[in-house]
Amino acid sequence: MEIRIGIANSRELGFDSNETADAVKQTIITALDSGASYVTLADAKGATYFIPTAGITFVEVGTDQSRRVGFVA
Repeated sequence: MEIRIGIANSRELGFDSNETADAVKQTIITALDSGASYVTLADAKGATYFIPTAGITFVEVGTDQSRRVGFVA
């Protein structure tokens, strides 16, 4: 699933994750609601991202559906 996060005064962060959409949403919501200074997410390759919550401008979480391959009739 693809995740895109806008960060103020910076570029957009985009990566693929093995987490479910609901798990990613809950992680971000919990960090924002608790007043945490950053949220931690991991990508599909094992890299870890520490994102400052104060700088988050938007979060786009893709669907859990896999991409279709081939032609659609």
